[in-house]
Amino acid sequence: MSNGVTPPVVHDALQLIAESVVDLVGFGVAAIRVLREEDSVLETVAVAGDDDARSQLLGSRIAVRSTLDDIERADRWGMLRFVPSERFVAGDGEPVWIPEIEVAPGPDAWHPMDLLMAPIYDSGELLGVLYMDVPDNGRRPDQATRELLNKYAAQAGRAVLTEVARRRLEEQVRLATAARQIVRAVGSELSVERIMEVCQPAIAQGLHVSGLWIQTFDEDGEGRSAIYTGTDSEVIMPADLVQISRDAAGLLWQAQETVVVAVDRKPPPIITAAQQTLISEFLTTLEVSSILFVPLGAGQECLGNLVLTRRGPGVEWTAIETSTALDIAQDLGRALLNARNFEREQQLVSELRELDTYRSRLIATVAHELKNPLTSILGHVEMLDAASGVPSRAQRSVAFIERGAVRMERVIEDMLTLAEVGDPNNALVAIPVDMRPLVADALDLVSLTIGRKRLAAIHEPASQPVVALGDVSDLDRVCGNLISNAVKYTPEGRSITVTLEQRAVDVVLVVADEGLGISTKDQERLFEEFFRSTNPEAVAEPGTGLGLTIVHRIIARHGGRIEVASQLGKGTTFTVFIPAASSAT
Repeated sequence: MSNGVTPPVVHDALQLIAESVVDLVGFGVAAIRVLREEDSVLETVAVAGDDDARSQLLGSRIAVRSTLDDIERADRWGMLRFVPSERFVAGDGEPVWIPEIEVAPGPDAWHPMDLLMAPIYDSGELLGVLYMDVPDNGRRPDQATRELLNKYAAQAGRAVLTEVARRRLEEQVRLATAARQIVRAVGSELSVERIMEVCQPAIAQGLHVSGLWIQTFDEDGEGRSAIYTGTDSEVIMPADLVQISRDAAGLLWQAQETVVVAVDRKPPPIITAAQQTLISEFLTTLEVSSILFVPLGAGQECLGNLVLTRRGPGVEWTAIETSTALDIAQDLGRALLNARNFEREQQLVSELRELDTYRSRLIATVAHELKNPLTSILGHVEMLDAASGVPSRAQRSVAFIERGAVRMERVIEDMLTLAEVGDPNNALVAIPVDMRPLVADALDLVSLTIGRKRLAAIHEPASQPVVALGDVSDLDRVCGNLISNAVKYTPEGRSITVTLEQRAVDVVLVVADEGLGISTKDQERLFEEFFRSTNPEAVAEPGTGLGLTIVHRIIARHGGRIEVASQLGKGTTFTVFIPAASSAT
């Protein structure tokens, strides 16, 4: 998980579902909890209805195990689960909101301790729960109400599944990036196989051995091995000896020791008599009389082993030879670690490219899939607005739906743009672009807001073309997003300033405002997807949290950079550097 915080767009969708349950179905309270996998808890992310319930429940967490226990005690009503008051058990220390209501007469009366919920599963895993409480009529839901609640439960399920999938992907993307950052830079481009191939003859000659083999270990328990005999013959080590070597290497690396194993000799302490017999039989087939077994490693990690062989009657290894062999093994271990890290980095780069492509494709697919039903929703909202005789309560719900749908439409458009500019397969086709009309158009689009807020828009158009090298629509988005943000977050009566300058290698666009400003902490995450400021005044302004991410992606794919300087309450300045088109162009 990234930070466990639900993005505003998902929060709004879940909140809208909860409000619909309250307003259209007739419940005093509705709440939605979503799984936080890192903590194995369900977090309350949306609460509608009673203000006291909202203040107590929003942001609260309950153990998944406790919720599963409630589900086991419940009656099944389609997707719904109902726990009557006599079966309800409150968990120790867990958030419980109990409404203060009078119990109506009759067997179907709603009791304050009744529990009605709709668990949301995926492949048998509990991902979220929709809760309902305090029915308006004071009665447990009848069949018609249950059927309606099941429909809202299905909607909540889709929204929760989308949120959990996003968290997992983010978390999948977050985890791959951290691994790439910690991989060491290597000083050699040699692979593990190449290192083993090159070092074997040199070690054999330097230590006067008849042969050697090197075995390396990977984290998954698998490994690679190479045997050098000084001849063209191929030698394959049996699997049981590979495992014996692995176990012995780990023990010896911890002790920083070597061990000698000789045919017809008492086994050393790290192997058993049966293992000694297997080793001796294998050595006899190679006409080897003794081996010096040396662990390979770097730091605290055992990476493999180096085995040196000798033939003939001389089976002894001097202290100098064993010490030298251990020194060589330590140097070789560091080289193998660098090579292994290099190979891992290349694999991670390939996987990250595939992940970036997949993420862009996923975002685009989700956005396209959402666009058609959203268009239908807005169309029906227009029909309801135009219809006569719609009850006032229903009109309020239609207004809620329209606001949510319009906001969702903005998010979808931003998601499609983000997928387009973030797709590594979408190559940039750069041409000379005069930035002056782009800035003028962006200012013209917000001119009504500038007039309404009585802002001073300071901009002196350049007399000569200011030509950048890039994509027209991308650069238009940069100008539009930065200038509209400046207008949006600047209070009435203040000013914004836009300057455009042609330099030798860059075109410099500066958008400065006297607005709310951005805290130092928020600046660190300013260009993250779906990030919104922690400043309540800024959060009050509508937005998707994708505008600056899109700007940052566009500038990066153009080979430029963006700088931000801001102070709370005094304003913000964004400075964009885009490569300039050459004079020849």
